[in-house]
Amino acid sequence: MDDILTDSDAGQPLWADCAYIGEEAESIYKKKKVIVMVHEKGRRNKPLTENQKISNKQKSRIRARVEHIFGFIENSMKKSFIRTIGIVRAETKVGLMNLTYNLCRCAQLNIAVSAG
Repeated sequence: MDDILTDSDAGQPLWADCAYIGEEAESIYKKKKVIVMVHEKGRRNKPLTENQKISNKQKSRIRARVEHIFGFIENSMKKSFIRTIGIVRAETKVGLMNLTYNLCRCAQLNIAVSAG
């Protein structure tokens, strides 16, 4: 994870689930100075408090929107597998996938608005 986070990520929120917690992860987060928005997890005989449940719900709202995009790409666009030679072609393919998603989403929203 240390190689994924760059110095430009300092001060940015990092949205993750409870798989990205622990002493090693926490030290990386502190070193990179990111704002950690990790879901909290209940344990046996120690359920989540109401504040933790509210916090997890707020975090889930943002994560769900992002994960829906990846789900659309995986399910409707034959996966996000990119097999190209060269970074320019890979970047172009990702850009076209994003454009396709945005066009499909725009069409969805237009249908929803017109349906009333």
